[in-house]
Amino acid sequence: MEARNQTAITKFILLGLSEDMDQQPFLFGLFLYMYLACVIGNLLIILAIISDSHLHTPMYFFLSNLSFTDICFTSTTIPKMLVDIQTQNKDITYKGCLTQMYFFMVFAGLDNLLLTVMAYDRYVAICHPLHYTVIINPRLCGLLLLLSWLICLTYSLLQSLMVLRVSFCKVIEIPHFFCELAQILKLACSDTLANDILQYFVTSLLGIIPLTGIIFSYSRIFSSIMSISSSGGKYKVFSTCGSHLSVVSLFYGAGLGVYLTSGIAHPSRKGSMASVMYAVVAPMLNPFIYSLRNRDMKDALRRLFIRGAYSR
Repeated sequence: MEARNQTAITKFILLGLSEDMDQQPFLFGLFLYMYLACVIGNLLIILAIISDSHLHTPMYFFLSNLSFTDICFTSTTIPKMLVDIQTQNKDITYKGCLTQMYFFMVFAGLDNLLLTVMAYDRYVAICHPLHYTVIINPRLCGLLLLLSWLICLTYSLLQSLMVLRVSFCKVIEIPHFFCELAQILKLACSDTLANDILQYFVTSLLGIIPLTGIIFSYSRIFSSIMSISSSGGKYKVFSTCGSHLSVVSLFYGAGLGVYLTSGIAHPSRKGSMASVMYAVVAPMLNPFIYSLRNRDMKDALRRLFIRGAYSR
């Protein structure tokens, strides 16, 4: 075991996706494009929802918050990565690393909980349509959003505080493009049993419970859809939740890949690629999924562009 060096640790080195210098321009262009697509796409979703009174409903309230979360989610990692590629400086300060890790966990958790709340919204809308406005009222929407924020801020703060008690070895290279909790703990020289227990407990709790809620909601939704006699009616009802189901599948599929690769004793670039799907590709595709599969959103975006054109 290497000598402990807790007090001397002032920075980490993010190795990124590749150390091949010839690939750096390609990676810079690719991730700049994905980041801009994510930010612009999600901003358009937010502006369309705000500007169109037809979309002032609980479902689109949660969708606008999901878009805002996705912008913040990608902004915790990609700008730093782009700067590292451009300057050829892969250093990140100890405080900067913990800050990035904290906000990454906050917005990843928010994505997860918002998708769960949106599944519940669709369940009530389809299975209990007559009571929808009574159950999913503005007060409940605000409380669910506030609760999601409080949960994510609290557990992320707890995880970050637990990292402060860890001492690190002289090896400070993180084989990743951002500071991820699992990768940081693998650099520790001190005992991380308490950190590992907390990490797996929180991951299980905030992974299994929301996923169970989503599966329950969609099992009831599918049961209601199957009870509809006409195929046109089935398609109309399913179209109201098809976009959300696609986003959920993408988010949890990518998240599962990250979870499986994070357990590898000797991390490799495969784990980083799985994180790209989870932290970059999924937030980038969400606006396209909602705009292409949702007629109301397409109409709202069309009206937004028309108003923008006439205002010039």
